[in-house]
Amino acid sequence: MSKVLKPKDMAEKLGSTVLTLQRWDNKGILKAHRTPTNRRYYTEEQYLQYIGMSKNVQDRKTVAYARVSTYGQKDDFKGVILDEVITDIGSELNYKRKKWNQLLQEVIDNKIETIYLTYKDRFVCFGYDWFEQLCQQHGTIIVVINNPDTSPNQELVDDLASIIHVFSCRLYGLRKLVDDKSLKDGEKNDPSSKGKALSKSNHEESS
Repeated sequence: MSKVLKPKDMAEKLGSTVLTLQRWDNKGILKAHRTPTNRRYYTEEQYLQYIGMSKNVQDRKTVAYARVSTYGQKDDFKGVILDEVITDIGSELNYKRKKWNQLLQEVIDNKIETIYLTYKDRFVCFGYDWFEQLCQQHGTIIVVINNPDTSPNQELVDDLASIIHVFSCRLYGLRKLVDDKSLKDGEKNDPSSKGKALSKSNHEESS
C-alpha cells in the first residue's frame, strides 16, 4: 500500500503550497483522494507519478547507509528490514566517498524509497538539510535512528583535529618562507653576487 500524504506534506515535497494543491485538485491537474469525512489526501505513488518517475513504488529499495572512520566500527540496524546495507570507510568531511555518491545517484534516479542512518553525520557533516531536501524531491525518506551506542562524537573530534593539523602545517610552511633571510636579502646573501662585487672593486683599483 502506498504511503498516505497530508496536503501539507505533499505541498512540501513538491515545493508548492496547500492552496495551490487545492486549485490543482479543482482543475483536475492533480486530483486529491478524499476521506469519508471529505478531507483531501494524497499518496506517495501520486507524488512519484507527478515528478515523472516510471518505476512503481514497490520496486524501490530500502537501504541503510553506514559510514565509519575505521574498519573496526559498524552501525547497528537491528529490527529494520533492508534491501541493502551500504558501507563506506572515511570521514564525513570527505565528499568523494564512492558508495555515498553512488547512493545519491540512485536517489536521483528514483531507485531509493528509504535511507536509514544511525546519525545524521554518518551521512554528511555539513549541509545535511540540503541533502535531505534533495532526497525528498525524489521521493526518498531519510530515517535517523540516533542509536546512542554509535555516537560519532569522537569521530568529529578526530576530524577537527585533522583539519587543525593540516592548517598548522601550512602556517608553519608560510612562516618559514617569511623568516628565510635569503629571500629577504635577495642578492645580498648570494655568493655569486659577492664575487661579482669583489671583481668589480679589484678592476677599479687596478685601473
